[in-house]
Amino acid sequence: MAKEAIILLNMGGPNNLNEVEMFLKNMFADKNILTMKSNLLRKFIGGMIVFNRTESSQEIYRKLGGKSPIVGHTKKLVAKLQKRVGEDVLVDFVMRYTPPFASEVISRLNDAEVEKIYLIPLYPHFSTTTTKSSLEDFEEFYHLEGRDALLVEIKHFFENESYNKSVIQNIKESVGGDDYRDFDLIFSAHGLPQKIVNAGDVYQKHIEKHTAILERMLQEEGMNFHETHLAYQSKVGPMEWLKPSLGDKLKVVRNRGIIIVPVAFTIDNSETDFELEVEYREIAEELGFKTYRVVRCANDSELFVDALVEIYEKMK
Repeated sequence: MAKEAIILLNMGGPNNLNEVEMFLKNMFADKNILTMKSNLLRKFIGGMIVFNRTESSQEIYRKLGGKSPIVGHTKKLVAKLQKRVGEDVLVDFVMRYTPPFASEVISRLNDAEVEKIYLIPLYPHFSTTTTKSSLEDFEEFYHLEGRDALLVEIKHFFENESYNKSVIQNIKESVGGDDYRDFDLIFSAHGLPQKIVNAGDVYQKHIEKHTAILERMLQEEGMNFHETHLAYQSKVGPMEWLKPSLGDKLKVVRNRGIIIVPVAFTIDNSETDFELEVEYREIAEELGFKTYRVVRCANDSELFVDALVEIYEKMK
C-alpha cells in the first residue's frame, strides 16, 4: 500500500455547463480572491458577480465543448506522473473550485493510509489568490479530518529548468519553420488587482523574474524574436490591475506576426483556449496582424512530467 502521495493542486474549471455557477460561486466566496474583511460584504459582492457572469460564462464553455479542458489535461498528466514514480507513490489531483474537491481526495488518501503527502500547486509563481488559496484549502480539510500524515508543500517552481525547457519547446513548435524575426513575442500573464500586489503579493516579481529566465533561454537557443514583451490579461471590474494590459500592448507592438505565451498557466483552460485563442485573436485581426499564434501550455508534456518528478525528489 502506498505510504506517500503526490497531490497536484489547481484552480479547476466546470466539468459540465451545470457546474459553471458552482465554479463562480466558489471562486468569489474565496477570501483570497475577494479580500474584504466582511464576510457579509464578500457574500453580497460575490453573489452580484455570479448573477452577472453565469450566463456569459456558460456561453464560453459551450463554445469549448461544454466544459473546461483543465480536468482532461490534468488527468493525463496524473497518469503519466503515476507511471513515472511507480505504484509505491499515489498520485492524485485536487481542484479548488470544482470537483474533485479536497474532501473527496483526502478520503481516498485516508483509505490508502498515506503517511506523507507532497502538495504541488500547478502554479509556477506564488500568489495569495492561487497557491496560498489552494494550499490552505487542502490543509484545512485535512486537519478537519483529524489525520496526522506529514504534509510537505512547495510554493513556486518557475526556476525549474525542465519546466522552462517545456515552455521553450512549445514556443519553438508554435513558430515552426518560420523566421523568429518576423514575430514579436508577448508573455501574457493572468492579471491581478494592483491592491493585492501593494499588500505584499509577490506574483508580479515572480512573473518578471520568470520572463527574464525565459528570455535568456530563448537567446541561448538562437530564438531571436523581433522583440519580446510582458503583458497582463483577464482584467475584471473597475479597479486598477497590473499593467500593461494585453489589449493595450497589442496596440503598440509591430503588427506583423505575434506569438502569445500564457506564462502563468501550466495547463490549458478557458483563459488560453477562449480568451487568448478566440477573443484576443479577433482583436489582433482588427489591428491588422498578419499572424497570431497562442503557445500551448505544458499540459502533460514529458518535460513537464520530468519537472514534477524533480520537484518531488527535491521536496523529499
